[in-house]
Amino acid sequence: MSKSTIEDTDPKKIKDLENDSHGGEEDGNSDSTTEADAKSTKKEEESPATFDKAIEGAGFGLFNLILLFVSIPAQSAAIFESSSMSYILPVAECDLRLTLEDKGVLNAVAYAGMTISAVIWGYLADTKGRKKILYWGYLIDAVCVFGSALSQNFIMLVVFKFLGGLVVNGPAAVLFTYITEMHGPKHRSSVLMIIGMVTSTATVSLPLLAWGIFPREWDFEVLGLKIHSWQIFLFVLGIPSLVSGLIFCAMPESPRFLMAQGRNEEALTAFKHIYYVNTRKPKETYPFKALVQEVPNRKSEKGEAIYTIEEKSKETPVTKKQSRTLAESLRSGLQQMKPLVRKPLLSLSLCCYIMQFGIFLGMNTIRLWLPQLFASMAEFEALHSGQDVDASMCTILEFSVNRTAETASNYADACSEPKVISMDMYINNIIVSATGFVGYFFAGGIIRALGPKRMMTYGLFLSGTFGILLYFSVSSLMTLIISATFLTICGIAVSSLLGAVVALFPTQLRTVVVAIAMMCGRFGALSGNLLFPVFIQIGCLPPFIMVSSVLILAGVLSILVPNPAKATFS
Repeated sequence: MSKSTIEDTDPKKIKDLENDSHGGEEDGNSDSTTEADAKSTKKEEESPATFDKAIEGAGFGLFNLILLFVSIPAQSAAIFESSSMSYILPVAECDLRLTLEDKGVLNAVAYAGMTISAVIWGYLADTKGRKKILYWGYLIDAVCVFGSALSQNFIMLVVFKFLGGLVVNGPAAVLFTYITEMHGPKHRSSVLMIIGMVTSTATVSLPLLAWGIFPREWDFEVLGLKIHSWQIFLFVLGIPSLVSGLIFCAMPESPRFLMAQGRNEEALTAFKHIYYVNTRKPKETYPFKALVQEVPNRKSEKGEAIYTIEEKSKETPVTKKQSRTLAESLRSGLQQMKPLVRKPLLSLSLCCYIMQFGIFLGMNTIRLWLPQLFASMAEFEALHSGQDVDASMCTILEFSVNRTAETASNYADACSEPKVISMDMYINNIIVSATGFVGYFFAGGIIRALGPKRMMTYGLFLSGTFGILLYFSVSSLMTLIISATFLTICGIAVSSLLGAVVALFPTQLRTVVVAIAMMCGRFGALSGNLLFPVFIQIGCLPPFIMVSSVLILAGVLSILVPNPAKATFS
């Protein structure tokens, strides 16, 4: 048969087949298709589900709303722990007889605890689970905050703030992981954006709470303990930790963590619970009956150092479970991190760590000393009201140093009357925090328009410029504008840097790099707050040179960072 004949006859055959098909449908044979689809759906439900399928099957509803609700006090607790001291410094100066160095220590001590505990918390979260870290972490942090609220002297306050930073670092870091693991790919990005908004809201709420509490004349004695308004303020800041800990007691363990440990039965129970809360349907109707076995099945052992996944030989009894010691686990973790100390990742990771150190040093030094600066400005302007007196930054810093020294050396005269803080101090801090909140909404669009690399580089150089401009400020209004702009740009630069880290490093190393970068950042915040009062006593210019130079150095290093848009790792 010729080729042309085949071409002529094929359309007829196709038409006949189509007619047969339509006829079959008219005769009711289409039921076979429906039955096939039903069988396919049933087969899909009976086949083991991956984590993403299982979490999508659990739905999105009341459980997720509860989780987002608990993230409000949980994330607020971390912000309050690291930032609360900056607001009590002007108020508690007389009660605690604080020197300038004491103020620097109080601003830095929480970051010292966070820096020391970073690796330990990461290890515990990956071995003991997310839930335990969350509820025990927040409950113990509440005890630390309430302890700081009862502090009667500087040493007692430093100890409790150090312990608070040590403790809150764990649940604060695990919170992001836990919330991410409780949502499917469809909702993860939106949820993380909500957490970012919660963080900004918590930052704004601090000066609002200070505004509402500090002006009250709350001075009384309970069981021999003297209580002042700043202690009431700290007590209120401990409530979010307590509430978070209690709520997390009732939350399920992360099914993502359970599946990664081979504990699929427990993971399936967690999925069914989420499904029940979201849909109000019986747990038995959950669409998946089994989960993909990512690792050999096993259950947790009480007191085990780390959950391990090891193939058992035929000679090994089934009842005997293999486990690793802490030293072996750490050795294994160090082995996994080897690529970070070799080319090509060594120079890149060091660059990111130094940048994070510089950004946090500059940003958190100014952020945590701003309430003290605004309080000194308000006091100076009140003392010289109606006079044509220069209120430059150098004048204010000199005034603040002298007043603090007078309080420490001549307590009786300096603190004979209760310290009155001007409303301007609260309003200025609220404006600065609100500016950062507004800047967060535009950050995503700016980063998309410029690209993360250019945004990071431009932002860091601008931050360095605004850091030195603070030295030339001649009024409280100018200080307010420059500091608000400075902190907002620094915040966007931090987001750009962490986004670059996620894009530039291999998947299995991203969490480690981010954790080390955050540890370096907190060490930078610790260093900056300890050095700031030292440099102030040397002169007016040195502290601002310190802030500006580290940010410009970070900007120079950002030029060497590859463009995340052209990342070769995945």
